[in-house]
Amino acid sequence: MTSTARDAQQAAGPSTALTELVDGVTAVVARRRPVGETSALVAEQLRAHLPKPDLLTPEQRTGDPLRYVQHVLHVADDGSFSVVALVWLPGQQTPIHDHVSWCVVGVVEGYESESIYTLCADCAEPHLYVTDGAQNPKGSVCGFAPPGDIHHVRNAGDDTAISIHVYGADISKLGSSIKRRYDNPVRPCH
Repeated sequence: MTSTARDAQQAAGPSTALTELVDGVTAVVARRRPVGETSALVAEQLRAHLPKPDLLTPEQRTGDPLRYVQHVLHVADDGSFSVVALVWLPGQQTPIHDHVSWCVVGVVEGYESESIYTLCADCAEPHLYVTDGAQNPKGSVCGFAPPGDIHHVRNAGDDTAISIHVYGADISKLGSSIKRRYDNPVRPCH
């Protein structure tokens, strides 16, 4: 989020849904449960408090024609989690990647297409193979935790997609939740 947008949002105050989401995630993270359980519990909070797209300013919702855009909406004082909005124009996508922490995603506008991969390192040539996939429409929430979190996300629709991501890390310091990008070939595993 730009400093101007952050200042305007702070002046207007956070949305009720964002405040309730932050409060719920704060309580979950304070329980210090294993990452898989934390991800599932945070998903429950995001389902209950999924913000509307108007959480973002009209300028933020327009996206960037060169790449998907990230807006950091909240970072816990202790850096234990971040709430981030991603804005995707049609056709924009991530590289195949995994994550530095657990992550929970809720789609608030449009839909995202996701492919999930496994790395086959036992074969003669290490490669990725698709193990699952999903179409995540508006209102859907999903979560995951490392290891086993290799995926690729894209906006396969004709309209802008906006999603809210809750990461178990301080994204304002890290800049991204991506731990590793995978350039391995993708093919079936025999």
